[in-house]
Amino acid sequence: MAAPMLRWVGRGRLWTFARVDGGSCHRRGAPTGSTSNRIRGQSSVAQQPLYTTQKPRKGEHKWAAVVGLEIHAQISSNSKLFSGSQVRFSAPPNSLVSFFDASLPGTLPVLNRRCVEAAVMTGLALNCHINKKSLFDRKHYFYADLPAGYQITQQRLPIAVNGSLTYGVCAGKKQSQVIPKTVRIKQIQLEQDSGKSLHDDLRSQTLIDLNRAEGQLRVDANISVHHPGEPLGVRTEVKNLNSIRFLAKAIDYEIQRQIDELENGGEILNETRSFHHQLGCTMSMRDKEGKQDYRFMPEPNLPPLVLYDATSLPAGADPQQVINIDQIRETLPELPRVTRERLVQQYGMLLEHSFTLLNEVGLLEFFQNVIKETRAEPKKVTSWVLNTFLGYLKQQNLAVSESPVTPSALAELLDLLDSRTISSAAAKQVFEELWKGEGKTPGQIVSEKQLELMEDRGSLEQLCHSVMEAHPQVVMDLKEGNPRAINKLIGLVRKATQSRADPAMIKEILEKKLSS
Repeated sequence: MAAPMLRWVGRGRLWTFARVDGGSCHRRGAPTGSTSNRIRGQSSVAQQPLYTTQKPRKGEHKWAAVVGLEIHAQISSNSKLFSGSQVRFSAPPNSLVSFFDASLPGTLPVLNRRCVEAAVMTGLALNCHINKKSLFDRKHYFYADLPAGYQITQQRLPIAVNGSLTYGVCAGKKQSQVIPKTVRIKQIQLEQDSGKSLHDDLRSQTLIDLNRAEGQLRVDANISVHHPGEPLGVRTEVKNLNSIRFLAKAIDYEIQRQIDELENGGEILNETRSFHHQLGCTMSMRDKEGKQDYRFMPEPNLPPLVLYDATSLPAGADPQQVINIDQIRETLPELPRVTRERLVQQYGMLLEHSFTLLNEVGLLEFFQNVIKETRAEPKKVTSWVLNTFLGYLKQQNLAVSESPVTPSALAELLDLLDSRTISSAAAKQVFEELWKGEGKTPGQIVSEKQLELMEDRGSLEQLCHSVMEAHPQVVMDLKEGNPRAINKLIGLVRKATQSRADPAMIKEILEKKLSS
């Protein structure tokens, strides 16, 4: 237990939609969202609707749904939030437990500086107001994996509040239009993690592991529905969702379930539910009618957490003894939104292309390395990276780091194409050979397979003449006013040259011969 956690609490997000059908298991499709960078800690964020709003037909009732997300994210640190015990994935049960973790009498919490810095950095990245003074509280409840009988959290005055996250939603017939959306973030708080309960059904017993509980990310979704203009409905909480896909499905199902229940004369219970990913539905866990009293109280063993900025930093303060908000701000990496804007402005790419570059791990770095080493235009680089390169990766289910084609190799290939040493068709042949991973350079492949563009105009003119003589009907169609017939002749010449001739030059020669 006591693993370092961040907790992002999001404000409820409201949207309206029409009741379309009464199927209790009806599920609507959810749009593909962008991946976001994750840190390890606990958090909660409100989301936009996960499906398309539809206009109500005559006789249908309009509904509004409110969804608030509580996102728990594990902080990337070497030790726990309040003890010096290590944080290590898949360690043997109870092998990383200090006296404090085991709640032995007389042990005291010691706050982890790295976790505080991570919380501040997360708050800054999410446009939050960082509280220079925050407090720790005890949240009392009794469960086997919480031996102290309380959890240390930040209920009253958390470390960061009032943030926002802007993201894009793909829309349009081809999902090529990106619509910016913003969600509000209520607060970010540092919170002690509980232990993990391992249930052994065969032996009817539960084992406790106090190393730490959870994975890198989990989400609790609070969901309610109501008619616009009326009071908010009774909410349910769907607990411990551990993937974006399951989150979307759980919210979608729970909204539809509540609508079905209300329209059939039933009522919604204030309860905790779980999502069964195999059945695709939510299931009741326990009701909240008898609301649990957590008996929040100030944590007596931890003083207020005081942070500073450049204006409030005491003169002569030891940097190791204080945390400077402005100093952390300076270490923030370029945020995804800023990166996307830079890509669009610097390289003239479409916004949706910038999303793709950032959503695929390692793809942006690959793209930038190609840009550094090639003379080709950025738009051409973008096209090759997103269409050809990424297409090959998807086809073989490979990560960018597993690609047999390096940025240097692709840059050399694009230089050959840009200098008109090879044609576009020949470039694709070269890329296919590079993908085999035989260690050959693009120049070597071009030389071995004789893929250079034909530079002898006289030979190309003779070849065009031969093709025209061999296909008199195509020539006749062109002379009779069919402009598409010339594409047939160009294709035949290119085939005869094994795609080594420049299509523009072929077209020029053919048009000159036809007009003479």
